[in-house]
Amino acid sequence: MLRAVVHEEAIVGAARRAAARTTRPAVDGLGRDEGAVSAYVERFGNTLTEAGIPRLASRVFAQLLADDDGRMTAAELTESLEVSPAAISGAVRYLTQVSMIGKERERGSRRDVYVVHTDAWHEAIMRRDHLLGQLSSGMQAGVDAVGGMRTAPGQRLRLSIEFLDFVAESMATMSIEWDRRKADIVAGWPPS
Repeated sequence: MLRAVVHEEAIVGAARRAAARTTRPAVDGLGRDEGAVSAYVERFGNTLTEAGIPRLASRVFAQLLADDDGRMTAAELTESLEVSPAAISGAVRYLTQVSMIGKERERGSRRDVYVVHTDAWHEAIMRRDHLLGQLSSGMQAGVDAVGGMRTAPGQRLRLSIEFLDFVAESMATMSIEWDRRKADIVAGWPPS
């Protein structure tokens, strides 16, 4: 049943993209060049892979960033990246777990739509803030367990805790500064 639904979604998505290709030239009136977009997805996907993100998750993220509305179903991702539905499933699971994309239900449908937010990097990085606190408090118990501050492991752990606390404080300030800067950046943009 699931395969049939995924196959049907792929067919619908493929038909939609085929129609778009026949009505949209290789370079559209807005300057979008489909060949250049495909090359970008592969290049940026490789860059993300070199930075430590799994290969297919990197390509999915790049594809969503380059999509007109930043929203694609699993079937559409399968078709555009020419990979299996199972591979897409693993990639989007990873990306949602690390908050690089979101998952929404398409209204009136059972299909999930994967969404990259306009400010995707800010969202993903700022959601790490809670993780820093968990790491810091988790390491705190280790300081006493290894003999406290008079031991080399205790000093390493304390320094790690202080660094994580510093990063968390800095991220809060950075987020406020970014919101101001982003407002200035987008103020002159045409509506999309």
